[in-house]
Amino acid sequence: MSDLTSPFPLLLPDSLSAAQKELYDTLTAGPRANGPFTIRHDDGTLAGPFNALLFAPRIGDAVQALGAALRFGGGLTDRTRELVICAVAAALNSEYEWYAHSRVALKAGVTDEELDRIAAGEIPASASDPEKAALALTRELLAENGITERTHSAARQHLGLDGMTEVSILTGYYRTLAGLLTVAGAGAPADNASHQPITEDQGRNP
Repeated sequence: MSDLTSPFPLLLPDSLSAAQKELYDTLTAGPRANGPFTIRHDDGTLAGPFNALLFAPRIGDAVQALGAALRFGGGLTDRTRELVICAVAAALNSEYEWYAHSRVALKAGVTDEELDRIAAGEIPASASDPEKAALALTRELLAENGITERTHSAARQHLGLDGMTEVSILTGYYRTLAGLLTVAGAGAPADNASHQPITEDQGRNP
């Protein structure tokens, strides 16, 4: 029986098909490629979920387009978006997501203490009311036990219907990536040492 924890093989740029190369070029261009976390190794292979997306380039392109829209075209504040993503990473114990977006969160003004609370499965007391509403909604979406009236009402009050829609899709998108990362056996790269990675004890399963 094959070892399901074995990572997907890393695809070198000169081995890619035309469709894979087109997706590769999209992934390595624009603001995504200039962030505080690694998406491309020194040999040109892609890190995290990005290498796995190359194996299904048509679907991979649709996935990356949604991710780009959520990260760079959404209406949530940068802090709210990154708190939600980190909450998903913590709940699912997704090493690469935590590695990547804890860094983005810090650049967006999230504090180390707030990240510690998120890693522990908590909602930081220092979060704004809209951030708390978004995190509560995310928590209940991940739990898959329905949304309480209190959470729904607070989210509608502080986020509006547009914000509730965006948080719901954001949660689902990063849950999808967490699953892909698990299947692909893709962990955090070597430069993870500059920020403590999430551990099983820190993570919270939905």
